[in-house]
Amino acid sequence: MEAETTILDRYGVMGYPVAHSRSPVIHRLFALQTGQQLQYELLQVAPENLETAVRQFQETGGRGLNVTAPHKQAVRKLCDHVSERAHVAGAVNTLSFVDGEIRGDNTDGIGLLRDLVVNLDLNLDGANILILGAGGATRGIVGPLLDMEPASLRIANRTLGRAQDIVEQFGDRGAVTACQFNAVPVDEPYDLIINATSAGVQGQAPPYPKAAVQPGTFCYDLSYGLNPTPFSVWASAQGAKQSVMGWGMLVEQAAESFHIWRGVMPDTAPVLKQMSINARP
Repeated sequence: MEAETTILDRYGVMGYPVAHSRSPVIHRLFALQTGQQLQYELLQVAPENLETAVRQFQETGGRGLNVTAPHKQAVRKLCDHVSERAHVAGAVNTLSFVDGEIRGDNTDGIGLLRDLVVNLDLNLDGANILILGAGGATRGIVGPLLDMEPASLRIANRTLGRAQDIVEQFGDRGAVTACQFNAVPVDEPYDLIINATSAGVQGQAPPYPKAAVQPGTFCYDLSYGLNPTPFSVWASAQGAKQSVMGWGMLVEQAAESFHIWRGVMPDTAPVLKQMSINARP
């Protein structure tokens, strides 16, 4: 008598490149913790093959996908429905395949806030915030950060137009402004600087404005690694109060995606600990 084969629900992360992603480890730990039966795959997909790859995953029984750079804005066009936070962000990082439809959501913003406010105990009410970079990651975090009612939120980018596009999107939220990297105002100290660029990781000259860092500045890199990122090293060298990589955001946004897919919210604290993440202050 043949043993029955259990067919696991399929999930994955789609990006280009994607080999560095720790998402499979995180979701495996979430599944073990919550007793969920699933498999999670790495899917490296070039931009020109994105639509074909997403629809093929859907048609072969896939249940959901995380979407990472450079696909977060392009994949939105494939969605039949998007959540309010994905609509506001103009970017999607979580796909669910339900009843033949593609549903898009964005968990980046809530993931970042949970790490900053809950895990790191930062008070963003009345804070001066500087975001470096104006790509899909920035689009996903501006709205949730503004919900915390900072005194100001400035987006700096190499090209002013991309930063201004995001400012216009949140035009009814007067606290947000745009500038170029070489024109970051430093007349008031920044309480929080968030690096949403990949310049340092990619070997390019980091566009970090030295004068923006003061002794009380908390620096947060959306990127992460087993070794300190170029931004983290730079921030510490400039005398930042603390310099943290984005491991916590990675785990928290993954937990929100897991909740969307499986209807259960995992406990992130033991997952952060089990991954031996030493990027916490």
